[in-house]
Amino acid sequence: MAHPPSKKARKRLLGITGIAVLAGLNAPAALGLAGETYHAYKVSQPSYQAAFGSWTQIDIPGAYRTNAIHAALLHTGKVLIVAGSGNEQRKFDKGSFDTVLWDPGNDTFKKIPTPDDFFCSGHAQLPDGRMLVAGGTARYEQLDGEVRRAGGGMRVKNENPDKDIVLKKGTVFRSPAGVAYVSRFDVTVPRARRDQTATYDQAGVMQPWRTTVTAGEARVFVEATEKGPLAVTDTQAQYEIAGLRGEDAANTYGLSEKITLEKQDFQGIRAAYEFDPRAEKYLPVDPMDKARWYPTLVGLDDGRVLAVSGLDDVGTIDPGDNEIYDPRTKKWTPGPKRYFPTYPALFLTQGGKLFYPASNAGYGPADQGRDAGLWDLRTNTFEKVPGLRDADETETSASLLLPPAQDQKVMILGGGGVGESKRSTPRTAVVDLKKDNPTFQDGPDLPQGTRYLNSVIMPDDTVFTTNGSRDYRGRSAGNILKAQFYDPKANTFREAASPTVGRNYHSEALLLPDGRVATFGSDPLFDDQRNTKLGHFEQRMEIYTPPALHRNGKNRPVLGEGADRLDKDGRATFATDHPERVTKARLMRPSAVTHTTDVEQRSIELGLTKTGNSVTVEVPKDPALVPPGWYMLFVTDAQGTPSEAKWVRIT
Repeated sequence: MAHPPSKKARKRLLGITGIAVLAGLNAPAALGLAGETYHAYKVSQPSYQAAFGSWTQIDIPGAYRTNAIHAALLHTGKVLIVAGSGNEQRKFDKGSFDTVLWDPGNDTFKKIPTPDDFFCSGHAQLPDGRMLVAGGTARYEQLDGEVRRAGGGMRVKNENPDKDIVLKKGTVFRSPAGVAYVSRFDVTVPRARRDQTATYDQAGVMQPWRTTVTAGEARVFVEATEKGPLAVTDTQAQYEIAGLRGEDAANTYGLSEKITLEKQDFQGIRAAYEFDPRAEKYLPVDPMDKARWYPTLVGLDDGRVLAVSGLDDVGTIDPGDNEIYDPRTKKWTPGPKRYFPTYPALFLTQGGKLFYPASNAGYGPADQGRDAGLWDLRTNTFEKVPGLRDADETETSASLLLPPAQDQKVMILGGGGVGESKRSTPRTAVVDLKKDNPTFQDGPDLPQGTRYLNSVIMPDDTVFTTNGSRDYRGRSAGNILKAQFYDPKANTFREAASPTVGRNYHSEALLLPDGRVATFGSDPLFDDQRNTKLGHFEQRMEIYTPPALHRNGKNRPVLGEGADRLDKDGRATFATDHPERVTKARLMRPSAVTHTTDVEQRSIELGLTKTGNSVTVEVPKDPALVPPGWYMLFVTDAQGTPSEAKWVRIT
């Protein structure tokens, strides 16, 4: 029996009819409005939402709107949204840095005091549920033509083996010709190293010990005190440091590197913090040895974290001086040396190796670090993996470890040419790392060439992909208002409801504990097709509700009481009224995403046992498959409807 349309639906239909009548009077405008009205009507229908899902915007109070550069889901269920200075020079100059904590359960927001500029830092989930944040911004870039004072790196030497030398920001270095340069940051120059070596004469008789002193060294960015080309130099010389006296003056000096009026890139910081989700505050830990801007932090199978790449304290890309953080000691130690472009996607795989699908965020030469491959940290060897189509278009691509993680398949989606290239590719490709000689195999193409695509693993083993742009930073009105699901088993895409907010550079997406997907941010260069109006940062947040929650959301599986730790056999049991409806269980690591790079998210297939009023899940014991930390436990029914997540800690 047919039901009459609701009052709301009748109003929409009357509006569409009225616009159709007016179309003859003002055809182009009226038809456009009619199309928009009909589309709004269509996508609001239950049948449409049951097939394609739906989008809603979150009403964020003005005081909490920020430039979402980074987003991470915490085991409290809240989302940490980190802006730092948010790519705004004026905020950087004021020392105004933002972090906002959002609770998706009740859509409340809280501002978090932010002690350093975490803009373009790295982050990783730690085994105890804290979030490691390291690196960020020491100085904004100055483009060619903007540089008025020559600048560059100054290596500072300390030949005194008895003490460190601290030079404050504003220290003056004077060249042999009397040209003055001023440091832009504090720097501590470590004391010299004193070594003693035993010596012997030709008869084998021991002689007095030989003492050698190796100067301590640090580096700092300096700028000429005067404008113009007279301060430019590419000749190394010894510089006097103003203000030092006596032994300090004799033992401490500068050695200039190249000082130019060329473009000066962003510069990184060494600072590192752990964000405590319970206390909801940043806690300082030992800084990194190297300053980093645009680094990747990836958790290892033993709970430590590897920091890779980034621009250093003078804006030079790191040559491969990687570092490892130990959350037990809160200290960093040197890691295996290997060069990567900035924000490389590195996925923990079988045997503790890291797979690099060649996805990255861009800084670095076009002919270095661009090959996909498997990196064995223990031997520091790198096995290249061939077969990737459009291998010169991997910047700003998305990539992920496909679900379930046991399959050991990694996918790359879209991407673009190096730097500000207009090129973008619709290519997707999948590599099976279980094979003896893994090679990429083409997957289905995206609807069009796409940069900055956000991709999220879902509890039903699909991958939700959304947004992006066809050109660098959304130039020429290039945002792509499309979304789709990828099915790894069928190797196909299917359409999803289109987002209403465009997103490109500096955008993020992540899975929430209730099974929805949150999307944040976007930082376009321009706001118009002709590239004449400067862009503005997109501060609206949009939430995607997948089709299964529209079809069966009121009858979704429910997990009741249960342990948040595993027993000695790697099992956990949860009460449920209808265990017969549960068909799958997945353990899903929460995201920590920036610049389309999310090396945290993964979904692990679990063993499943059912009784009359409970389900028991069994977690694999391989820490390379399930690295220590907090995870979301989802169960799904035969239609792919997920439960709300329970949080489980893996130790």
